[in-house]
Amino acid sequence: MEFRKLLAKGIVLGATVATLTGMAASYALAEDAKAIYDDKCAGCHGPSGKGDGPAGKALTPNPPDFSTSLKGKDDAYLAKIIKDGGEAVKKAASMPASSDLTDDQVKALVEYIKKL
Repeated sequence: MEFRKLLAKGIVLGATVATLTGMAASYALAEDAKAIYDDKCAGCHGPSGKGDGPAGKALTPNPPDFSTSLKGKDDAYLAKIIKDGGEAVKKAASMPASSDLTDDQVKALVEYIKKL
């Protein structure tokens, strides 16, 4: 009987550690996504995705406001424009590709952008 109690405690402890590890990884990806956005996107798209970044004001066309331009767009579309640039989805060539990002970084960035 004592062995079963120890086994049950071990299972609960293992599940708790796995949950906390997953939460820490999710938090790290979210922080990473914000840093990536600040570095690669905010200059044109602005800090809150309104298309009002300092560099974006000089572009024609101006970067769109995410609150309206992302309606009806799925994650695959957003990932494609991030990875391959504007021309990949028949949008402005001034939207550069970010092919240096990993798939996990792109996924986190998509989630971050959708919340702006």
